[in-house]
Amino acid sequence: MCGRYTLYTDRDIEDLDNILSKIDDPKKENMKTGEIFPSNTVPVLLYEEKEIKPQLMVWGFPGFKNKQLIINARSETAAEKPMFKTAMQSRRCVIISTGFFEWDCDKRRYQFNMPDSEMLFMAGLYSHFDEDDRFVILTKEANSSISQVHHRIPVVLEQRLIHDWLANWEEAQSILSFEGPKLVTKPSSNQVLSEQIEIKW
Repeated sequence: MCGRYTLYTDRDIEDLDNILSKIDDPKKENMKTGEIFPSNTVPVLLYEEKEIKPQLMVWGFPGFKNKQLIINARSETAAEKPMFKTAMQSRRCVIISTGFFEWDCDKRRYQFNMPDSEMLFMAGLYSHFDEDDRFVILTKEANSSISQVHHRIPVVLEQRLIHDWLANWEEAQSILSFEGPKLVTKPSSNQVLSEQIEIKW
């Protein structure tokens, strides 16, 4: 699962600054940065009018009876699940981050990052609920760079694959079969992850 990630805007990251500068949304004042939690309003990338554009969305689909948030979807089965099937085909997005957190079995928290970039992009799906566009993060079986900490990992996209993930369904299916980049990790301040925010599919 992926229950927390980061969006640090105080590090003078040119790619991130360029993305955020293109957001034209009256809700931008509600955009969360720093450590990102489920239900926060954050930027994602979409493919619209043959362009990749940033848009603000809320992290998490409403769960059953609106009592829980569904924050992740398993990439192996999302195309078969009624909640995610249409989104997999036509409502894919990319979550912008500067890294994500996972907890091991002893509840120690680790931060994961790309080895050669301060940016880390994750594959996601979105849908419209009431007045909000909301997204979930796709996960897959962990590769060797994270498996000693956790058995699942977000579907991390190398920057060169963002367009294909967003714009081409056939290419997107192929991307889900990739092992994904090897990430680097470091221990982070220990925080216990809430267990009531995710339904596992």
